Amino acid sequence: MALQWVILTYLVAAEALVAIILTLPSPKAIKSRIVSLISLILQPLLFIVPFAAFQLLDIYWKSDHRLKCKGEVCTASERDRADKSIYKAQRNAVLCFGSCLLYWVIFRVCKYYREIQTMEELEKRYKDQ
Repeated sequence: MALQWVILTYLVAAEALVAIILTLPSPKAIKSRIVSLISLILQPLLFIVPFAAFQLLDIYWKSDHRLKCKGEVCTASERDRADKSIYKAQRNAVLCFGSCLLYWVIFRVCKYYREIQTMEELEKRYKDQ
């Protein structure tokens, strides 16, 4: 199970790196090639959304079926372990939402850049006429 979270962590780090690369200022020729390359990668990268959704369902199911440690029956180490699992679940939920949010940001930036390119081409055609 930990391997899934490691994979998701690396994917979020890669998405953050791509988002930073997309938003950095660069010359038009380089920027258009970067955007076209990332646009090609976006469609296969869409698998991250159902993967993150499945992980969120897993977190929800585990939180519903987690043993509650209340009262004098629990020892301090059991309470610490329960608190640690809650913190891990919260961290993993933030990771899942972050992966979906970063995917959406990358998709929108690429789409806006392509729209700007088409508008510039249209403006250039009108000026030439």
